[in-house]
Amino acid sequence: MPPARKTGTSTSETESSAILAILVSEGKLKQEDAEKAKMAFVTSGVSVLDWLVQQELLKSDDVVVARAKYLNVPFVKMSEVAIAPVALGRVDKSIAARLNLIPFEFKPITNELSVAMANPMDLAAIEFLEKKTGCRIKPFAALPNEVKDSIATSYEQSLSTEVTAALKEAGSQGDVEVKTVNIRKVGEFIREAPIAKIVTTVLEFAMKSRASDVHIEPLEDRTRVRYRIDGILHEKLVLPRKIHDALVSRIKILSDMKIDEKRIPQDGRFNFTTDMDEVDLRVSSLPTVHGEKIVMRLLKKSGGVPTMQELGLRGRALKNLEEAILRPHGIILVTGPTGSGKTTTLYSVLFKINTVKVNILTLEDPVEYQMPGVNQVQINPQAGLTFASGLRSFLRQDPNVIMVGEVRDEETAELAIQA
Repeated sequence: MPPARKTGTSTSETESSAILAILVSEGKLKQEDAEKAKMAFVTSGVSVLDWLVQQELLKSDDVVVARAKYLNVPFVKMSEVAIAPVALGRVDKSIAARLNLIPFEFKPITNELSVAMANPMDLAAIEFLEKKTGCRIKPFAALPNEVKDSIATSYEQSLSTEVTAALKEAGSQGDVEVKTVNIRKVGEFIREAPIAKIVTTVLEFAMKSRASDVHIEPLEDRTRVRYRIDGILHEKLVLPRKIHDALVSRIKILSDMKIDEKRIPQDGRFNFTTDMDEVDLRVSSLPTVHGEKIVMRLLKKSGGVPTMQELGLRGRALKNLEEAILRPHGIILVTGPTGSGKTTTLYSVLFKINTVKVNILTLEDPVEYQMPGVNQVQINPQAGLTFASGLRSFLRQDPNVIMVGEVRDEETAELAIQA
């Protein structure tokens, strides 16, 4: 049985003073507030650090980071680290929850398991893990709430079982590499359940986390999976480099791309459906130094278009936009980084003004939502239909409203202003 989980950590007077000194030197705490805390300890007996947090003079997160520095233990922020399924599979969820820790990286060469802990000085827990896993444990300090959240989400989305099964399958059939000549055998391998399950789980996680893009990137020693959520890329998974080629081939087959063509970029698309939702995926492959990189853009097909209020517009900002879209002339520009919701914002505007009295034309790449009553056009550069040429044609279609998906060149910008 694992040792009982500790509800808190006692901090000695010497340790508290050292932590206070670190916080003051880093500008996290004022010297006069530190002195007040020491007086409060004398008069009330309340811990110096606890008193500062209670009085909101100090953040509890800063205390954890400073304590890690005092103890000379590396600190890790769980929101910025990818949890390797191989590491996760070495510690059961029940043990992780009981001890408030989570493994996030495993180095087979040194047999070292990196573990994020709410209390990195819990020597009994470290000793127990070493006996249980047979690995050398490298403890990291982490914020207790982040460790708890990571346990809840990471084990639910774990790919450890699927990755292990895929590795066993690869071992029985030999390494499946990009340069394999026998394409038929590669095809048989990538249709096997483990590889298919990994792709499914990666996409299900993307849908649950409301990601706009999924990046599957080959690195020298591993494959990382990153998700763009609210415009920011988050590294969530690390997979063994050994299965990268089979994983890419599986996605390329689903996207109607050539699996034996690895020298040039390719584009494709396919639909993915779960019990609750359906998405259309735009897939792009790109040959890199370490192998092919895959990027999948998720385009939600169900659920309808959110209203401007549901997007978070409130007060004066909402009133200004509502007044602007009702004017018969003018231009509205929506700008922002990739995946930030520009197109969705424009669709919510079109949804509000879409009536039989107006002729609405859209020029997009691709058409992300299909709206009844709106004339939507997808660009086709190979056929000569670009944003600029399409916009020029739109002006002869007696439009009331034109939506242009991207304004990235001078010609399109000039036409938009003239229109």
